[in-house]
Amino acid sequence: MTGPETVAWLYGELGRLGLNAASAGNVSARFGETMLITPTGARVDGIRPEHVVTMDLAGHWQGTLRPSSEWAMHAAIYQQDPAAQVIVHAHSDAATALACLGEGLPPFHYMLAEFGGDNLRCAPYITFGTPELARAAAAAIAGRTACLLANHGMICHGRDAAGALTTAIRLETLARQYLLARSAGAPVLLDARQMQQARARYATYGQQPDQEMT
Repeated sequence: MTGPETVAWLYGELGRLGLNAASAGNVSARFGETMLITPTGARVDGIRPEHVVTMDLAGHWQGTLRPSSEWAMHAAIYQQDPAAQVIVHAHSDAATALACLGEGLPPFHYMLAEFGGDNLRCAPYITFGTPELARAAAAAIAGRTACLLANHGMICHGRDAAGALTTAIRLETLARQYLLARSAGAPVLLDARQMQQARARYATYGQQPDQEMT
């Protein structure tokens, strides 16, 4: 089970990698029937395990620090998808730039299959920290491991901290590549058959025999 140390590490790692800056974004982890989440106002260069807030999915928290203003968005995703164990919300440059166009990612690259579908959706713009945004984000990410938030950023989840971080990095990379392709012309999109073939290949992609690698 992911604990406060891992949540603090992950939030700091987002800053080190340039996916978040200052107090942007937030991180959470499912913790039994509750969740752990970074506090409001936390900075990527100053977060410590003792700052991480424990709270239930209805909005009640423990301790003296208040949770991130985006806690409802995290809670909505945990309630919707049992596979979501760790959530990353970031304001990374390329993903946010694409979100500011109000667009998701079409099937311009086969690696979109890693998010669970043929495309990546963008939730409409809604004021941050509201129940309405929480519902919109949960709808946009349904059946996927990530989505964009219009005029805001990205949100993604994984089975653990490493998986959530990898998903965030992958989304930022693909958003940057898509914007680069758009700047040079009209990207060629893959069709449904090609994406289905890519998803089938991903069923065993990256798997090694059940033995320790040396």
